[in-house]
Amino acid sequence: MSQYKHIERSIGDYIASRYRRAVEVGIGNNPVAARLVAAAGALMLCTDIRPGIQHEGLTVVTDDIFEPDIRLYQSADVIYSVRPGVEVVPPLISLAARVNCDLLVYHLGCEIYGDGGEVVDAGGVQLHLYYRHRS
Repeated sequence: MSQYKHIERSIGDYIASRYRRAVEVGIGNNPVAARLVAAAGALMLCTDIRPGIQHEGLTVVTDDIFEPDIRLYQSADVIYSVRPGVEVVPPLISLAARVNCDLLVYHLGCEIYGDGGEVVDAGGVQLHLYYRHRS
């Protein structure tokens, strides 16, 4: 279990140190990374498809990434997701392109979408940068 939390802490620290307006997609019951990003003042909100998810101190909104409410993401400089199903990655890429922000994904095991994007080292944890904002 400690390795699992190390991964979440590494992801949260990486995002908190590089971004100012982050949105976590698919928070579920795992708020570790979001809490670190929020503590740095960089978390806008979290989303999940399941209604009723709550984490004290975090804003969690119900949204379907396959039909996203674009207003939730418009001012983000990064969208990130921890262990999403691979089928969720294409709509995440599309959303990041639409709002012109970075997209970082931490995959479950060796589950990678397409060419895996650009691999980013987040303190020994591999994140996949599938979309980079355009200037």
